[in-house]
Amino acid sequence: MDLIRVFSEASPTLLKGLSTTIQITCYSLVLALVIGVFACLFGISRIKPLQWITKFYIWLIRGTPMLVQAFYIFFATPILLKMVFNADIRIDVFTASLITLTLNAGAYMSEIFRGAIESVNKGQMEAARSLGLSYSKAMVKIILPQAVRICLPSLVNQCIITLKDSTILYAIGLQEVMYYGKIYVGRTYETLATYTLIALFFLVIISILTIVSRYVERRIKY
Repeated sequence: MDLIRVFSEASPTLLKGLSTTIQITCYSLVLALVIGVFACLFGISRIKPLQWITKFYIWLIRGTPMLVQAFYIFFATPILLKMVFNADIRIDVFTASLITLTLNAGAYMSEIFRGAIESVNKGQMEAARSLGLSYSKAMVKIILPQAVRICLPSLVNQCIITLKDSTILYAIGLQEVMYYGKIYVGRTYETLATYTLIALFFLVIISILTIVSRYVERRIKY
């Protein structure tokens, strides 16, 4: 079968691209986690300007396709910076891809966190405040630990979505697995075998993530 020959010929190149895919996914998820937490806290705060900023950010990200966001950040942002600041600033492909994935995942993580926090019984916050805990301490010590348990499955799902979304970024030149796959197909015309191999790579990674997440869920519950 062609798959075996393609695996032996293309696997070093495809694995190089896959390492870039995993690398940018991990970086973006760490940054998105930070952005998601702060955006969530801003969104549920009593300070109106922070709520408005968060709502605008989530509305903007959810309302536009990620490919459009990637093109805007990579192609349009340098033009915008030159118009506003008269500065010739270029954004490299990896940075533009990282910003795109981070902002996209951060918006969705913010909503995941918000839903988890709001699902915790409000009486627990009132009880904590009545015992003398400040709002921030009650949030950190009482509410957030419970919210993490609730939102863990959704967070893992978002991680999987971000991993798969990273393949879109070959459109702006990110040298990830699909980028190298397209080059190999263009050279050999082995379309079926190449894309089958790429699909298998993702199925293996996502299966491992799913198994690990279920194990962590069981550990947290008990």
